[in-house]
Amino acid sequence: MAIATSDLSDLNIVCYNMHRFYQGFSVINELIASDRPHVFLLQEYWLTPSNTSLFESSFAGYFSLGSAAMSKSVEAGMLRGRPFGGVMILIRDDLRIVTETIFCDERFAILRVANYLIVTVYLPCTGSNERYLICEEILYTISAWRARYL
Repeated sequence: MAIATSDLSDLNIVCYNMHRFYQGFSVINELIASDRPHVFLLQEYWLTPSNTSLFESSFAGYFSLGSAAMSKSVEAGMLRGRPFGGVMILIRDDLRIVTETIFCDERFAILRVANYLIVTVYLPCTGSNERYLICEEILYTISAWRARYL
């Protein structure tokens, strides 16, 4: 059963940095059990592209949209060093009919739920090469998408 658009005046959104899928998924399950938020904006889940299906199999009643930041590393060969990044949005199943994917990249994802434009972002940390350039490009792109959906 889909939720009526008029029922979304109090959209409940949770933003959470998972610091690894298996470290953060218990918090997501607790929040689902206690509050059942409409949307989760998740960062740093550290899964390879082939494992992102864990979101839908682990969180009943939610569907997912996102991108694994490790795609290029996996394509280059064997993974080395510490895993990193990834953005994912979990949306309650009853919102599927009023949800539209706008854009998805390894550092941010944008979707529309009814009349809300929702963005989750993973910005580079202080020690990252070309940090300011990356941040500027991300913010410019998000701003351009926002202008298209005003």
